[in-house]
Amino acid sequence: MQERRRARRSIILLRSLAVALLLFAASLALGTLLERPGVERPGVERSGVAAADGIAAGDPAAAATTHRILLLKGPIHSDIALPADPQTRQSFAFLADAGLPASRPDVEWIIVGWGGRSFYTETPTWADLKPMPLLKTITGDASAMHVALAGPIDADHPDVRAFALTGTAYQRMVTAMLAGFTPGPDAGTVEIAGKNYGPYDRFFEAEGTFHLLANCNAWTAAMLREAGIATGLWTPLPGLLFLSLDLHGGT
Repeated sequence: MQERRRARRSIILLRSLAVALLLFAASLALGTLLERPGVERPGVERSGVAAADGIAAGDPAAAATTHRILLLKGPIHSDIALPADPQTRQSFAFLADAGLPASRPDVEWIIVGWGGRSFYTETPTWADLKPMPLLKTITGDASAMHVALAGPIDADHPDVRAFALTGTAYQRMVTAMLAGFTPGPDAGTVEIAGKNYGPYDRFFEAEGTFHLLANCNAWTAAMLREAGIATGLWTPLPGLLFLSLDLHGGT
C-alpha cells in the first residue's frame, strides 16, 4: 500500500514538473513572439546598423546627430555599449571618482549593464560560481550596475548588434540608464568597492530588485525600448532578446 502511494506521489510530482516546464517554455516562446514597442515607436529599419529613428524629426539639430550603440550578447547576460563621445563621457563623468579613466583617448566604448548583485559581483567567471549567488538569481536579490571601459569592438561579430539613434532617442536611453544608479551623497553614485573584475570596470549600487521576471536581459530590453527599439514582451535570455529583435525588426 505504501509503495503504491509513493508511486502515485512520484507520478503526480513528475506530471506537475512536466506541466511547469511546458508552461515555462510557452512563456519564453510567447515572450519572444509578442512584440513590446519602443517608446514613441519610430519607423526604424535595422540591417547591421539601424537607420536613425526619426523620433526627433521636428528638431533638425537633434535629428542630424546620431549615436551608434552596440548590443552585446553573452551566454546568459547582455550589455549595451555606448560610444565614448564627449556627450557620453560627460554623462558618466562620475566614473572618474571611482577611478575609471573614461577620458583616455583609447577608450572607445562605455559598457553598461544591470544585474543581481550577488551573482554579478561574485561570479566574474564560471569557475567562481557559488551556490548562494545562484540561488538568489531565482529567489530574488538586490541589484547592481556594472560599467566597463573598452577599446575597439567588432560590430560584425554575431554576438553584437549595432543601432544608430537620434540625439533625442539616445539621450532618453542614457537618462533611463543613469536613473538606475542609486544616488549617493551630493547626487553622486555609490560604488560597490572591491568587487570590480579588473582595473577598467566598476560596480555601483542600483535601483530595483533582480528576479527571474526582471533580470539583466529584461533590463537591457527595457533600455532599448527607451530608445524606440521594439523587443519581445519578455526576453530573459540574450538569445531570445536577439531573436525578438530579428522578429520585430528592432523597431
